[in-house]
Amino acid sequence: MTAAAARLLDRRALNRALLARQHLLAPAELTPERLVEELVGLQAQAPDAPYYGLWSRLPGFTPDRLATLLTDRAVVRLGLQRGTIHLVTAADCLTLRPLLQPVLDQGLRSTFGRLLAGLDPAQPIEQGRRLLEAEPRTFQQLGALLGADHPDRDPNALAQLLRARLALVQVPPRGLWRTGGAAAHTTAEHWLGRPLDRPADPAEEERRRAQLVLRYLAAFGPATVADAQKWSGLTRLGAAFTRLRPQLVEFRDEAGRTLYDLPDAPRPDPGTPAPVRLVAPFDNLLLSHADRTRVLPEAYRPLVMTQNGIVLGSILVDGFVAGRWEVTRPPGGPAVAELRPFEPLSAAVRRAAEAEAERLLAFAAPEAPGHEVRVESSA
Repeated sequence: MTAAAARLLDRRALNRALLARQHLLAPAELTPERLVEELVGLQAQAPDAPYYGLWSRLPGFTPDRLATLLTDRAVVRLGLQRGTIHLVTAADCLTLRPLLQPVLDQGLRSTFGRLLAGLDPAQPIEQGRRLLEAEPRTFQQLGALLGADHPDRDPNALAQLLRARLALVQVPPRGLWRTGGAAAHTTAEHWLGRPLDRPADPAEEERRRAQLVLRYLAAFGPATVADAQKWSGLTRLGAAFTRLRPQLVEFRDEAGRTLYDLPDAPRPDPGTPAPVRLVAPFDNLLLSHADRTRVLPEAYRPLVMTQNGIVLGSILVDGFVAGRWEVTRPPGGPAVAELRPFEPLSAAVRRAAEAEAERLLAFAAPEAPGHEVRVESSA
């Protein structure tokens, strides 16, 4: 099918398709573990972000449900898509980490390549594996231990070499609700008691890349090749789309770009109502497309994505980002949900946003002596 013949999906159609697959039109009737799997992980750069991500999608979700999965080793936190920390199931950790190795390699080269030039990595990698499997360690501890044998090398670069070349998971208490402290790491193989599931040969690797594309489309489609590459950090995914083309349907967006999708994936009517939602910080809803305007208007992008890489919690109005939110907990005082809309809210939308903020406070701070919702003027 030519791009000209493909059916047009406008921005609202893409928005509703994305929200439906992300379970932000209606709550998901899934367990937290199953939802993490269906979404191919939740970005977890901020430890509490996945808790808010699950809260926004699952009715009755409480923090202990995810904390239990972490301590039971059913889910783990490690560097995956885009080289950033993601919360994924144990099974996805073992299969996705080898597939995304090129992403970690590229990140290492671009950031630490000069500091590691000329180093034979085999010895520090093997030494690091022994150290990490003896006991979990922070990168600062790891760098200091490796640096003793490599005094001419930057300790942080040595630690990051291990992050790129070994599958390192962050172990609890890191990632537990409201628990601070530096991240300590061990290998995924040691933590889960199973080896990484590496592709047996290049043909198997290509099949797995194609399977990853199918999972991406199920959670984030319809999408372009560039969208899938932005989400994963992988390059040259065009071959996977070509391989899958007989299984896919094609559309085009308003810019004429070819969009691919699964035939039976949900594509709701663009007029489908979208409730006000408070979306988690670092939510992949905002991070998984080359063109994010299907959910994030370009004018508002710098208001929720800061120059130092922070992605703030956002408010969805009619399916699109229209503000940001933050929960603060002053010592001894009420927990406060601050809503900062970027545009004037109608009375009905304001009431819906305040109700959602009250629900958020009941989740995030049930022990607080009181709850308060503040809506900042958009003027």
